[in-house]
Amino acid sequence: MAINHFGPVFIRATNCQGQYKDKFFIANLIREVITEIGVSNVVQVITDNALVCRAAGLLIEQTYPHIFWTPCVVHTLNLALKYICAANNIC
Repeated sequence: MAINHFGPVFIRATNCQGQYKDKFFIANLIREVITEIGVSNVVQVITDNALVCRAAGLLIEQTYPHIFWTPCVVHTLNLALKYICAANNIC
């Protein structure tokens, strides 16, 4: 998904079934979309907080110094609330 001044635009979905989803695989998928949209048109990439996504985000930042990787705030909040509300954390 990309967002421009007209609003959000769905770019593509990729079936990754059977693929080994390491940081290089994910970074390559992100690079393909960046190339499709145009490197000069991308300033930020947002993913969830999985370690592999964080690592892929860092690879993107190394490849494209003007593009920032950011973890999804909603995913971060969801993880925090799950931890706080876990049965073993309730007194």
